[in-house]
Amino acid sequence: MANTVSAKKATRTIERKTAVNKARRTRVRGLLRVVEEAIVAADQAAASEALRKAQSEMMRAVSKGVYHKNTASRKISRLSKRVKAIAA
Repeated sequence: MANTVSAKKATRTIERKTAVNKARRTRVRGLLRVVEEAIVAADQAAASEALRKAQSEMMRAVSKGVYHKNTASRKISRLSKRVKAIAA
């Protein structure tokens, strides 16, 4: 349990930031799920559009410190490869 005023304030700040980061992470996961569903359905147009939105949101999460840059790049790269494979 926090004793000092500054420690109590830090706890409140951490709780707020945790809630924001959790919302960002959830939003990204939802968008990635939409891409996965479009890939499974073999819908090239929907998959590429969903990938565009997911990529934008993922990189925004990277800039906010939710994900590491390389993790986001790896996920986007793998999804892009799978979306391109639908067209072939």
